Amino acid sequence: MEDTKSVYSICSMCTVRCAIKVEVEDGVAKWIEGNPHVPGLEGSLCAKGSAGLAFQYDTERPQYPMIRDGERGSGKWRMATWDEALDYIADKLKEITDKHGSKSIALVDRGGPFTDLTKSFMKALNSPNYLDHDDTCGKNTNMACQTLFGYGRTDMIYDWPNTKHIVLYGRNVFESLMVKEVNSILDAMEKGAKLTYIDCRATVTASKADRFLMIKPGTDYALNLALINVILNERLYNVDFVNKWVTGLTELQSFVIPYTPEWAEKETGIPAQEIINLARDLSDAKPKVILHGGWMLARYFDSFYSSRSIYILNTLLGSIETKGGLIIAKGAKDASKKPLNSLGTNIPDVKDKIFDADMPGKSLGTGHVVNIYKVIKTEEPYPVRALFVYRYDLIASLPDPEAQKKALDNLDLLVSIDVNYSKTGWYSDVLLPESTYLERSNIIGTQTGPKPAFIMRRQAILPRYDSKPAWEIFTLLAQKMGAGQYFPYKSIEDIWNYQLDGTGIKIEDFNAKGFVSLAKEAILMGRNDLKFKTPSGKVEFVSQTLEKNKFLSFKPYESPKKTEKGIFRLTFGRCGYHTHATTQNNLYLNELMPENVLWINEDEAKDLGIKNGDIVEVSSNGYSGKIKAYVTPFIHPDAVFMVHGFGNEIPMKTRSYKKGLNDNAFQIGQLELVDPVGGGTAFLECFITVKKA
Repeated sequence: MEDTKSVYSICSMCTVRCAIKVEVEDGVAKWIEGNPHVPGLEGSLCAKGSAGLAFQYDTERPQYPMIRDGERGSGKWRMATWDEALDYIADKLKEITDKHGSKSIALVDRGGPFTDLTKSFMKALNSPNYLDHDDTCGKNTNMACQTLFGYGRTDMIYDWPNTKHIVLYGRNVFESLMVKEVNSILDAMEKGAKLTYIDCRATVTASKADRFLMIKPGTDYALNLALINVILNERLYNVDFVNKWVTGLTELQSFVIPYTPEWAEKETGIPAQEIINLARDLSDAKPKVILHGGWMLARYFDSFYSSRSIYILNTLLGSIETKGGLIIAKGAKDASKKPLNSLGTNIPDVKDKIFDADMPGKSLGTGHVVNIYKVIKTEEPYPVRALFVYRYDLIASLPDPEAQKKALDNLDLLVSIDVNYSKTGWYSDVLLPESTYLERSNIIGTQTGPKPAFIMRRQAILPRYDSKPAWEIFTLLAQKMGAGQYFPYKSIEDIWNYQLDGTGIKIEDFNAKGFVSLAKEAILMGRNDLKFKTPSGKVEFVSQTLEKNKFLSFKPYESPKKTEKGIFRLTFGRCGYHTHATTQNNLYLNELMPENVLWINEDEAKDLGIKNGDIVEVSSNGYSGKIKAYVTPFIHPDAVFMVHGFGNEIPMKTRSYKKGLNDNAFQIGQLELVDPVGGGTAFLECFITVKKA
């Protein structure tokens, strides 16, 4: 008789982390589907999630610990046991800390609901230098949101099912894909909700939209200023909400006077009447409107102010903390439940400051990835000589890979912990293989939202190779470093029991659905009892935080750089088949998209003698590459586009080796090019030359 079981867990084929159900027969994972108990998911998965089995049973991934045995990046490795690899790391760390102190260690990861582990590990090592990937994602959006509400971007949850009008700025939801979100948006549209999509390229999301506005790249802020102008001039805003909960309205009214729809038409290419119509349509649907705070929007020099203007629009329309709008995320305490116990509770606080706490001229916030490169190079304010990179590919994510490598060469120790061969891992001193998401359990996480819950990734099968789960890797490292008293765990159950102690919830409670909901109904603050975490307790159009840090609350608009003939702004993004630079080698996903192409406007292509399917040469600052052209009317003439994550240079990944082009290789000299306020990387300030090869 076959040994069969169903295991509720969490996908890790992208960073959305959909809840899943795994069917296992005789120790082999046979089927993965979305968790049927999760509303909006109910069994569905995207292409990446469905390709999880191909990833699990692929041989082209790290199989055992590896220690560099040649120059960095040479691909020369020696296989090591776990004891050998961990001893090697611990010995190096002891040498570094003896000379430079424990603050000379840093760790960067992708963030998410399980970071209590890595944050507590760094605390146990007595280092303040934990940072996440957000500079390459939503840092500008996060900082903008905080200056208005005191909450970050992930604290503002979108109530898609109940909304009446959605506006997305380059947020290509139907391709860069959160299944539950997509299903919820489709459900809302079936009930009559309108979708407006704004981008310099017509994506799949554009094809689903009621209104698509093709915008000149880099001019989103101009559009938003004009929308604010119309909403204020025509008194289309939610007067009661704004009067009660907003400071700085008078200053905003004065600021937007010159930014008329007619002015914005010249900047954006969007007709003035379209801007007026959109403002009026949003007002008609208020407060059940959602203007997404922006993802790919957060890539220009003014992205902080673009995102801030979006949240201002949401506020003017009264869509904050209301059904069909933006709901402030709730946690265990909001549901009158005890939160999970942090692994770092009993670890002494670190006295040293994070590396960029007092850095001159820095952006808002701390822990900026770009700043760690500055510190590694200059050793100011102090040396950082050891870097852990956990499930994050720095070199594939940030601009100018060669400049990154030059900076990383100043490290005495670079350790990568990953399930994939990454560019950063290939350049590391030690590569530690983490068990795949089907092979490992994680610490319990909290899923915040209108209905908060505790979530669990549970091991479904035994590891195929000599890998370990993250909790065990960091526990063993802490013990090797003499900090074992802070990580006394022998099993994941030890950790789970510690986290759950006092909550009234047991491990067995996760068996039924894979998660434990903390609230039966959505938790909403009363409209008269809102709590904003700003100094004033209100939504601050004039931000005390910005003023204190000598930044403007309202920045005058500056036109983006103009391009010459044959020179284009390089834009990039996602597709439904791939996750950044991690899935191109997947057996099934590689078949769907083995390499990327260059989108180019058909009129521009004609002038350059380029036909659809031609091989073109793309160059920037001395770097060049060849790629197939995709000639189309559905991209703005000023821009070209390629899907991110291609151009793999690791021979161990044979299916994707040297297929397509890597967009960030063209971003030469841009490693420290960031939005001056939000700190997000200004990826899209890259310009390239295109010609027929």
